[in-house]
Amino acid sequence: MPSRLSAPPSDGGPGTRAAARGTAPLPGRPPPSRRHPGRTRVAGRPVRRYGRRAHGRRGPAAPVPWPPWRNSAVSECRSLPGRGTFTVVPVSPPAVPAARTVPPRRGRLISAVPALLAALLLSPVLAGPAHAADRDDGKEKAPKPPARMSTVGGDRLGRPGTQADPGPDAPGLPKKLTARAWIVADAESGDVLAAHNAHWRLPPASTLKMLFADTVLPAFDPEQEHKALRSELESVGPGSSAVGVKEDLTYTVRDLWLGVFLRSGNDAVHVLSAMNGGIDKTVREMQKHAKELNALDTTVVSPDGYDAPGQVSSAYDLTLFARSGLQNPDFRDYSSTLTADFPGEWKKDKKTGKKKRTTFAIQNTDRLLTGDYDLPAYEGLAGIKNGYTSQAGYTFTGVAQRGERKLLVTVMNPESEKHNAVYREAAKLLDWGFAAAGKTEPVGTLVPPRSAETPGHGEAGGSSGENGQDGKNTAGDGAATAGSGGEAAGRESGGGLGTVLGLTAGLLVVLAAAGLLLHRRWPLPELVRQRPED
Repeated sequence: MPSRLSAPPSDGGPGTRAAARGTAPLPGRPPPSRRHPGRTRVAGRPVRRYGRRAHGRRGPAAPVPWPPWRNSAVSECRSLPGRGTFTVVPVSPPAVPAARTVPPRRGRLISAVPALLAALLLSPVLAGPAHAADRDDGKEKAPKPPARMSTVGGDRLGRPGTQADPGPDAPGLPKKLTARAWIVADAESGDVLAAHNAHWRLPPASTLKMLFADTVLPAFDPEQEHKALRSELESVGPGSSAVGVKEDLTYTVRDLWLGVFLRSGNDAVHVLSAMNGGIDKTVREMQKHAKELNALDTTVVSPDGYDAPGQVSSAYDLTLFARSGLQNPDFRDYSSTLTADFPGEWKKDKKTGKKKRTTFAIQNTDRLLTGDYDLPAYEGLAGIKNGYTSQAGYTFTGVAQRGERKLLVTVMNPESEKHNAVYREAAKLLDWGFAAAGKTEPVGTLVPPRSAETPGHGEAGGSSGENGQDGKNTAGDGAATAGSGGEAAGRESGGGLGTVLGLTAGLLVVLAAAGLLLHRRWPLPELVRQRPED
């Protein structure tokens, strides 16, 4: 039986030439059909020439015929003698004729109709979720603020949305503000010029370090030295920002505070917390100090602001922390410093052979203070603190001064994806605040600490929102009660002198209450280390 794919003869005889012309069959191949040139006949039955297996309806399988183009390519082949090699190797690939189109069978067409109909019917259903995904752009819906929030500082500050009361001559609020919460206020009087979700409890990121500094700064002398231990650095969270504190190296307290304010170094925070008695003790003191400042939206879990379950604050509370910290000259010094030299490792001097402590430069990460390639430094800004975590987004609290006016601004988690969005929106609010000062009615106030409150002032005229404890502004009632007490004392004396003394005592109490109200302005000393003119 001839081979199924045996090569045609290559002796150049008549059979080869006829096969090249496609007019004669090759040896061992069935003759072509006259009626159907594209088919061959085996035992009198037409068989398809090309296919996976040529066979008839009955009988044994027929060999696969030799394709015509291979016959025509014989003259373009050369022989390579030798065992274990191909006997025919084409010099160049032959031109393949166009494939013959065979009409599909009617049965296949009918069987394909249900599949086509099913695809047409299901295509709208399958395309529905894709269109919905295109509309959502794969982004989660932004959370909404609660309908009921704390009213510390005024009822309007507890309402969701933007709160502002500009006068007819005041400029309009900046457009395209995307932050979830923001506030702009007068740093001295405490008047809140405008706010947006001021008491919404959100993750604060490193802006919580303002409360840490305001709590721990008074505890240590800036020149006090401390040797960092490995145990103090092990509790720093993974991925935390760090200034580069190394174990078994000695640092001054001032060095560590510069690392906290300029580089937002969590390693420096943990070393200072260890000096203060540990993380747990520091967290308790911070929580107590927040309550003293009437920052009732804040829950402290970690002293560095690192993301932790339940750790929240608000734009209002962060502004209270900044206002309180600015009373401390060291706080103002650190927060407004642009660059500093931070101690490094000890290295041997090649010239003298003695060991010398190296230093490296650190720069403040507050881009509104230092400027960036696409953002100029804000005129008159004097720091305070910025932050970022994956849960909190970008947060920022700053203070700026123009002339005699000083403004505080806090921006939390802008949804804009523009570079430096948190600083851009803070700059817009500061510009508006300076332009609108004196032309707008305040919508609330930054309350003073509890130790500076007037007698009977409660929680600064508001409630915490969550526990529903309403504060009562009863300063006037307290003064009236004291005055009536003085009159009662005068009546008990039974004479005109007693009446005069009683009236005098009541007047002194009223004056004292008025003096406390004046102290609520908290006059801020001149902001130090303003950005020098280039």
